[in-house]
Amino acid sequence: MTGPLETEGVVEWARGTLERFVWRDGEVVPYRTEPWLAPVNYGCLPGLLNPADSAEVDAVWLGKPLAVGTRLSGTPSALLHLADGDHKVVFGNLEEHQGGDLLALLAWFPPGRGARLEGPENAAAWLASLTAGA
Repeated sequence: MTGPLETEGVVEWARGTLERFVWRDGEVVPYRTEPWLAPVNYGCLPGLLNPADSAEVDAVWLGKPLAVGTRLSGTPSALLHLADGDHKVVFGNLEEHQGGDLLALLAWFPPGRGARLEGPENAAAWLASLTAGA
């Protein structure tokens, strides 16, 4: 079984905002204005590519809004598994956010994408599978 993995990420879209940024060439730069507010802090794990979309692995941080560009290091608490393989790594205390953040996160994806939460061991195993080929 794969154990927890300390992972570094950066916030590209702050919870409760419309302005979205993207990680490019070592910094966050303006990307676009979204039609909906981000229900969670959304970003990426720089330097780690998801084969589903050939872009940095997406990450979600539960809890209070974090400023765009905030760099964080932590152990994944879950994997948001999507049917299309564009999984998201989730950080934060799942028990504290059972009702609010987690429900909003799952509702963010249309039913056809099959969003479901999997445990931290699945997050660690998926991340390890990505770094194994690097």
